[in-house]
Amino acid sequence: MKQKESMSVQKLTKMALCVALCCVSAYISIPLPFTPAMITALTLSMNLTAFLLTPKETLIVLLAYTLLGCIGLTVFVGGTSGFGKVFGPTGGFILAFIVAYPVVSWLKGKGNSFLRYVLAAVFAGIPITYIGGLTSMMLVLNVGLWEAMVMAVFPFIPGDVLKAAAAAFLGVKLNKAFGSSAR
Repeated sequence: MKQKESMSVQKLTKMALCVALCCVSAYISIPLPFTPAMITALTLSMNLTAFLLTPKETLIVLLAYTLLGCIGLTVFVGGTSGFGKVFGPTGGFILAFIVAYPVVSWLKGKGNSFLRYVLAAVFAGIPITYIGGLTSMMLVLNVGLWEAMVMAVFPFIPGDVLKAAAAAFLGVKLNKAFGSSAR
């Protein structure tokens, strides 16, 4: 009979810290005058979460983060919360996080590779997140694809690539310190 895998205290602690980091980093945000989306440290934290945890653990962290915001804790970008935020112009980003970062965690592989981490974040995490944000902007604001790209994608590409690289650097260092590659 196969014994069921349980989560250790260390894994649960890492997951709880990642939830807290996501909640706090959402407050580090800069509004832009031409879009409801903001520049935020949240994407750095979500990438870091994906690099430190398994895909299943990453999914649990992002579901917990989203649930906290939905029930009214002000953990979404800019200190907001509620279902109105999830179904508002930037809600697609929130919903896309739940898909994007477990995929990044899965694509990072078993090793502890800076390049692989960056590639997973840039070529999977960023596009999936942008698709969510584009979709909600287009539907809620009733704008076309080009206008949504100007509001939800173009201004954020350079910063998101830099945040992916910073998270990859931190992820490699922390995985070495923890003695794991998070798989």
